[in-house]
Amino acid sequence: MGSGGLELPPGDESREGHEANSTEVPPGAVSLARPMERGSIGPELDWNADAWREVRTRAQRAGRAYIWLNLVEQRLRAVVAAVLRPVYEPVHGDDWVIAAAGPAGQEWVQRAVAVREVSRRKGYLLDPADDNVISFLTLPQLRELMVQHWPCFEPYLDERRDVELALDELEVTRNVVSRNRALSEAVLAQAERASARLLEVLGAGGDVPSARRLPVDAVEDLVGDRYADVVGVHPDRVRLLRQFPAEDLFGGARRLDAIGTGLNLLVQNFSGRRLVRLAESGCRVRLLFLNPASSAVKRRERELGIKRGELSRAVEMNILHMRRVRSKLRDPGAFEIQVFDETPRFTAYLVDGDGSDGIAVVQSYLRRSRGMESPVLVLRGGGRLLKADERDEGSLFETYREEFELAWVDSRPVS
Repeated sequence: MGSGGLELPPGDESREGHEANSTEVPPGAVSLARPMERGSIGPELDWNADAWREVRTRAQRAGRAYIWLNLVEQRLRAVVAAVLRPVYEPVHGDDWVIAAAGPAGQEWVQRAVAVREVSRRKGYLLDPADDNVISFLTLPQLRELMVQHWPCFEPYLDERRDVELALDELEVTRNVVSRNRALSEAVLAQAERASARLLEVLGAGGDVPSARRLPVDAVEDLVGDRYADVVGVHPDRVRLLRQFPAEDLFGGARRLDAIGTGLNLLVQNFSGRRLVRLAESGCRVRLLFLNPASSAVKRRERELGIKRGELSRAVEMNILHMRRVRSKLRDPGAFEIQVFDETPRFTAYLVDGDGSDGIAVVQSYLRRSRGMESPVLVLRGGGRLLKADERDEGSLFETYREEFELAWVDSRPVS
């Protein structure tokens, strides 16, 4: 007799009056399924390649969102503690969070106290610094403390509305991630923008100098030591420009060095008028084109399978366009144009490459692919993250910068 009052079918050894291979079940009995053999879960429960791809994508998005949410929550916790502890701790001591929550927050703060006690008993508190009530408050609860005591935060934060809007946008992502549900790419992008904006408002912006042009990514902060100074990889130049427009790349530069065949990324995506304004504002420009009359251009044309003279004419037109830009400047010496005759191996645009806040866009030349179709690397100069026991033995950014300087020395000026 089972626990629910139902009779279980007898085993083979205890059957009386039944054949061992009989399929009859006594009235009121419950039929038990035979256990599956080890390793044979069944095709109806199996995950095919598409299913595995889907769950990996979900996990990657959730992991990325969790990193941002964790950064925001830790920063907000630190800000709330720094502002409210001096107000309540002198009177209420260790219970200052309970006092700050007040009657309106009594329920959730008591829940946080209970979770803290359970964590203490079960040994979940691995760091003594987390043995306090505020470490067990969630993002909405931290927000409630901030809103409730906004006059205390007002001297430090300019716009309350910006903080609340960013936290509203994060709440959707927090809810999805906490329940392991699917996170869309659009919601993830919104959460990353909101997190970056909120961290900036809370005074925790990136300390890498180039962050004004190429914001430091949360994942880069964690795993940047694994990928040298590469902070972006794009399948082709079109996708690069969608995420990283030419204005964001070149606008506001104080120095611009570029080497390549025709430098189309600059010439075709950054207007001549804009280049004139950039140079007049003090930016020093050095452009190094492949000589359109060299034999290297002819070899490149054969590689690409295009008509003879087509590439050389395109390069020549780009050089003429840059000469017209140079002619409009009060100081043409700050806008240098030169050509080289060697076989081109890569194209590179180094922005502010002489300082610690530089960035670079680099493409290797492929035999059958034009520059528009080649993979693109985005590098951060001076931003390589090192482990405590690791030495800086150079970077890709420095490698390409040195290659540019060597090629510049061996090149000829264009009059």
